[in-house]
Amino acid sequence: MAAKGPNILYVFADQWRRQAVGFAGEDPVLTPHIDRFAQESLVFRNALSSTPLCSPHRAALMTGRYPLSTGVYTNCKLGADLMLRPEEIGIGDVLKEAGYQTGYIGKWHLDLPEQNVSDEPESGARHWDAYTPPGPKRHGFDFWYSYGAYDHHLEPHYWRDTPEMIQVSQWSCEHETDVAIDYMRRLDRDRPFALFLSWNPPHSPFELVPDKYKEIYRDREVPFRPNVRYDTLQAHTGEPFEAGRDKLEQYMRDYYAAVTGIDEQFGRLLAALEELGLERDTIVVLSSDHGELMGAHGLMAKHSWHEESIGIPCVIRWPDRMAPGTTDVLFNSPDIMPTLLGLAGIAIPDTVEGTDVSGSLLGTEGNRPSSAFLAAVPGRKDVLEQFARAGLDNKQYGWRGVRTERYTYVVNRGYSPGEGTERLLYDNDADPYQLNPERLSSAAESPVAARLEEELRKYLQRTQDPFVLD
Repeated sequence: MAAKGPNILYVFADQWRRQAVGFAGEDPVLTPHIDRFAQESLVFRNALSSTPLCSPHRAALMTGRYPLSTGVYTNCKLGADLMLRPEEIGIGDVLKEAGYQTGYIGKWHLDLPEQNVSDEPESGARHWDAYTPPGPKRHGFDFWYSYGAYDHHLEPHYWRDTPEMIQVSQWSCEHETDVAIDYMRRLDRDRPFALFLSWNPPHSPFELVPDKYKEIYRDREVPFRPNVRYDTLQAHTGEPFEAGRDKLEQYMRDYYAAVTGIDEQFGRLLAALEELGLERDTIVVLSSDHGELMGAHGLMAKHSWHEESIGIPCVIRWPDRMAPGTTDVLFNSPDIMPTLLGLAGIAIPDTVEGTDVSGSLLGTEGNRPSSAFLAAVPGRKDVLEQFARAGLDNKQYGWRGVRTERYTYVVNRGYSPGEGTERLLYDNDADPYQLNPERLSSAAESPVAARLEEELRKYLQRTQDPFVLD
């Protein structure tokens, strides 16, 4: 290539947990293309979502900063004036400045919902959705084929450079892969490219999956993880889900069907790279924004500190430069931007709070974090109203934690005023399903908890997080 730097193809699905891939040997899901890719790649055992919710992870991915630092600590949603600020320095901004061709396809979910400012926006966006016009809110991505937040997977829509909505009758993952392949075919081969492709499935509604993938799982056994409780399912924030074993089994079948579907689309992307002769010059990353509890600990969805929620798949291939295998390096949401820039040999902005672990991944001496900072803040509208009535700052509540290669330590102040504080220490080696946490009234009761609470305190100070430990 005439221009310096490798190409970057960053592909991430929504609500796809680390356990739901064939090579992991945990959930019974079929992913032959991803399994083959993993054999050629570096597989992370400890890739994490710092705040396991769509918008916060995406903001951290784009900026290398923690969600409370960007202000995107909960989802960009109706009734909440949250968005990724135009003045933030994003990875697209940096790559464009470095001469890259930049593209973004699929779910963005980092803009202010248009119905927060207009009942009838010109774009036709509804509820949490938004058209992001050309300009600083696109953060350096020149090619744009995207939407804000819209979960009709079989009838998706998109915007390019005008408010005219592009409506499609095709499964979103397949359609977005079509667009991505066409984009790569039209590239200027004398300049490197960076393409971010964001698939919405396997995000709920789980049933919105093409029948050909559902048929694969129709009669398959779907065993529950040992920590699953299906009698009374709810989200971690207390929102109820329809309960019952049969219903949960159907959720699981549809969820696995979606993962098998994205596997097929990922295989198409890899084939296109090879056909175009781009395979050896391209860093390919496959990951997600957070996991899915799917009944673990009696919970659905995400936003909890459990492994099914914070644990995300992450597989990186860079032929001839990165040795295939596995790594235990802790890889948190804010670490993605600086690490990709480090791999590409591009200077990392001073605003970044995450860690560049590129040296460790390439087998040279490099940074290797001893822990990862996790955080969740109450963000539901009715809960925010409760905090406001009580004269309390919601950012001082929720939970904060640190995850090491072995332990998860959490201080939980709850999602509504007056819940009290609990401290939980999990030994993930001895108790991989997190069934028996050590419950502490004080971190001083455990030498490990005391050490990790001090680590947590440093993260809170560094990020100016108002969460109260004492």
